[in-house]
Amino acid sequence: MQHFECDYLEGAHPLILKRLTETNLEKTPGYTADNYCETARQKIRTACEKPEAEIHFLVGGTQTNTCVINALLRPYEGVIAAQTGHINQHEAGAIEAGGHKVIPLPHTQGKLEADTIDRFITDFYQDESYEHMVNPGMVYISHPTEYGTLYTRGELEAISHVCKKHQIPLFLDGARLGYGLAAPGTDVTLPVIADCCDVFYIGGTKVGALFGEAVVIPQPGLIRQFISTIKQHGALLAKGRMLGIQFDTLFTDGLYLQISKHAIRMANILTDTLKAKRYRFFAEPQSNQIFLIADHTTIEKLKKEVSFAVWEKYDDEHMVIRIVTCWATREEDVKALCNLL
Repeated sequence: MQHFECDYLEGAHPLILKRLTETNLEKTPGYTADNYCETARQKIRTACEKPEAEIHFLVGGTQTNTCVINALLRPYEGVIAAQTGHINQHEAGAIEAGGHKVIPLPHTQGKLEADTIDRFITDFYQDESYEHMVNPGMVYISHPTEYGTLYTRGELEAISHVCKKHQIPLFLDGARLGYGLAAPGTDVTLPVIADCCDVFYIGGTKVGALFGEAVVIPQPGLIRQFISTIKQHGALLAKGRMLGIQFDTLFTDGLYLQISKHAIRMANILTDTLKAKRYRFFAEPQSNQIFLIADHTTIEKLKKEVSFAVWEKYDDEHMVIRIVTCWATREEDVKALCNLL
């Protein structure tokens, strides 16, 4: 059976396991107050070109989204997201469980557009009864999106401008950020994201780490005592150095980008084969997620030898399926899948 259903199926990059083993019996302070976490913070600040940025390490993506959103919003505010946004579709109502509404807006292949956000907020406050409604308190986007599509620098800057105009923060979910940064032709870099976003996170769980995400707050002090919010949400790891060691390793000698490029190369091999075989794409592949339109017969045949995600209904005869590569995808497995296709 070939496994292409997600990008967190494997454990961790061998260099991470090696360093965790080498440091296993060291005694360090807890709750990310150790030297490994501080070294990782410095490397991330350097990569983002934000020497004063706050860096916080959390255990997973849903916890990270929940902590950031709950910390930024007032009780009467909600968070704007694409209708397909992860917080709106695949987090079991975690944001709503925290007392905040997700405000879904139309999207273009997973991406929010600056004009859509601006028009919604402008119209919202023209309603004289807005004080009786859930106010738009922040904007959430992800890069790559749920469809694997990527924002351009210009699109990020335009959304950032709208958020500043309406005085609300912009939060970028970077669970798969490495794959977006490694995509060919992109003009989005970590410094660009750090300039455009009030908060974002660098995903580790899906990009080479055992677990963990690194929240970056470019302008320190935006969230007062954020570590208390992290603690309240059960996302503060007592053995915090396990997170620090992982991110320190990922941000040494460009490893994070290097392993992300491997995933993109594997995805490109698949994409070329699919195009040659005239498969239809639901969204033009841009990163490590490939979305295909397939009929029910094809899906059932593939399921016998390949594990993938059936994403959504396309029409009565077809479904959208997702095939995902990652930092650890083996080229021989990709070629086997190509032969099967």
